[in-house]
Amino acid sequence: MSRRAAAELVGTAMLLAVVVGSGIMGQRLAGGNDAIALLGNTIATGAGLVVLIHMFGPASGAHFNPAVTLAVMMRRGISARAALLYVAAQFVGAIVGVWSAHLMFAEPLFQVSSRLRDGWPQGVAEAIATFGLIGTIVTTQRSRPEFTPVAVGLYITAAYWFTASTSFANPAVTVARSLSNTFAGIAPSSVAVFIAGQLAGTLFAIAFFGWLLKEDSPE
Repeated sequence: MSRRAAAELVGTAMLLAVVVGSGIMGQRLAGGNDAIALLGNTIATGAGLVVLIHMFGPASGAHFNPAVTLAVMMRRGISARAALLYVAAQFVGAIVGVWSAHLMFAEPLFQVSSRLRDGWPQGVAEAIATFGLIGTIVTTQRSRPEFTPVAVGLYITAAYWFTASTSFANPAVTVARSLSNTFAGIAPSSVAVFIAGQLAGTLFAIAFFGWLLKEDSPE
């Protein structure tokens, strides 16, 4: 269990280093063009996810996300005790990852974001983004488990652009990004609506895909 928690902590930290670090790099190189900065952020995050899931999947399942852990637990793939340990490791790892990005780019270590992402459409976007992420994982794990890392990376790459919120789809990522006043940041006042959307999307995905993939009993 200690190795699984360590995998979740380090994997989530590396994910946030990718997300925040590529956001800083993109913004610095884009010359004020947010579309170019977002494109760089998107490519790095999608590619990083594929690699990180391959790296840490054999150790912990590579959740890196409390929403994913909740879905796995509700589908009886992990115990409640293990799920709590995973979630704690994910939150700690996410914050460590943000701080790592700050150190790499000579940013102040401790920050609070001022980037507002307010309004109910942002919550709806997060619900849709998280619903799709959980659906991607559940369905590919059943049909083509070896493709799941690529599928997750591709889905997040797409969701960065088709959702109004740029698809955080992860409560630990959301909280950690509130501690970075950079391109990838989110103001603390905007966190609640994001997490509410993420939890709603997770529960709806568990219910819908559980029903969709349920095998009919023989008559």
